[in-house]
Amino acid sequence: MTEFFQKFITDLQATSFWEWLAVVLALAYLVLAIKESLWCWPAAFFSTAIYGVLFFDVNLYMESSLNLYYLLMAVYGWNQWRKTGPNQNKKTIVEWSLVTHIYWILLLTIVVILSAYLLSKFTDQDLPLLDSFTTWFAVFTTYLVAKKVLENWLYWIVIDAASIYLFLSKGFVLTSVLFAIYIVLAFYGWLTWKRAYELQAPQPA
Repeated sequence: MTEFFQKFITDLQATSFWEWLAVVLALAYLVLAIKESLWCWPAAFFSTAIYGVLFFDVNLYMESSLNLYYLLMAVYGWNQWRKTGPNQNKKTIVEWSLVTHIYWILLLTIVVILSAYLLSKFTDQDLPLLDSFTTWFAVFTTYLVAKKVLENWLYWIVIDAASIYLFLSKGFVLTSVLFAIYIVLAFYGWLTWKRAYELQAPQPA
């Protein structure tokens, strides 16, 4: 156990300035998203731009591509959240049915398996199945955030838990800590959005 913590501290001290900056911006994004602040999207834009380069450098191509997608979704999310709901001050939160979620989970599972197979066969991608899982489900869940679907936070809890091992295996210690914090914040985000959803008039998904 002592050796583990010593290695952890050593890896943390070796963390680059760019990873520190990406982590700070990523935390800002999540905290602002919980508060339903429009300014979460600029924080997401710059954080993901940095991570896109960092992950590409360590052969996590799916994660790097995911961050390119995040850049585009930051612009999309900004535009979506600028649209007002009936209360004329912010976009309303919606809820999806269980059947809809099951449909998407099954579809995404097929995509993950196919993606992992292609990556393992044609690239030098590390951890193709895990990287494909976190990437494709994050693609879907980011769309849910932009649309303000309540259940997005539950997806993030699972994705973040899987991401911790992925990033630890590649030496991104600080980012792994970030994702551990994300799990707690995602649960808090779900509770916060759920309360807000219950206080507003029901909206169709």
